[in-house]
Amino acid sequence: MGAMEHPLTVGTDGSDAAFRSLDWAVDEAARHGLPLRIVHASRWERYEGTAPGPERPGEQVLAENIVESAAAHARHRQADIEVSGEVLADDAVTALLNEALHASVLVLGSRGLGEITGLLLGSVSLTVAARARCPVIVVRGDPAGLAGTHERILLGVTDPAGEMAAVRFAFREAEARRCTLQAVCAWRHAAHGTADDPPLPEGADEHRASALLDTALAEASAAHPEVRVRRALVEGPAHKVLVHRAAAADLLVVAAQRRRGHFGLQPGRVAHTALCHAACPVAVVPQPAEPTPRRRD
Repeated sequence: MGAMEHPLTVGTDGSDAAFRSLDWAVDEAARHGLPLRIVHASRWERYEGTAPGPERPGEQVLAENIVESAAAHARHRQADIEVSGEVLADDAVTALLNEALHASVLVLGSRGLGEITGLLLGSVSLTVAARARCPVIVVRGDPAGLAGTHERILLGVTDPAGEMAAVRFAFREAEARRCTLQAVCAWRHAAHGTADDPPLPEGADEHRASALLDTALAEASAAHPEVRVRRALVEGPAHKVLVHRAAAADLLVVAAQRRRGHFGLQPGRVAHTALCHAACPVAVVPQPAEPTPRRRD
């Protein structure tokens, strides 16, 4: 994970999905030896006011109870981890994005109290995963994926230049869990050539994908020689290939690959599809921005 001084942060709102993500986050913090920070966003001051009096506003009490009960639950589940909690006086997206500036990982549920049941993914989780500066793990999936019984981390590779952070994250996760890392690169046949641009030789597309996968894995494989890596080259659209294989994984790791859309910054197609359809938790890992060179006077 990230630097040891940064906690693993989990957002909660008291919903069933939030408690599932809390359990997952508690186990993840224990696995990596990280402190756990529990946060709940509440703007009770806006609705209740701040008039002095002997009784605290009901919304404030509710918000504090959500965090306190979550912290007690976490300590009961893993007595050895350091647990802290805080109510954040802001809207959920803003509060969580600010938390992401100082977190090793941000863990969220797939849907909260305010979400419509028919939606595939909560708007808060999707927005935060698209914009956060740290890795975001959205806890979703079937019982086997949530329980971690597959003993496999699934890594999607499409562009090594923008995915090295995701690759390193996947290797660290596989090492901490002592499980297999399956690295998948999906490839497609190139379009038919023209007289000016002849078609590639038979097998060239798959060969290119294999070379891309080798490039992506080389550095992290050398740094984590004990991690068992299984390479897979699969013909088909990457977003469909990874969702299909996620049914046999405990965590799917993808790069953020952010793009601009009608509703602002959004995750790329692979991450978006995984967040909405994968049968296991999904980690969306941003590539750190390159530092701006200093001007020489």
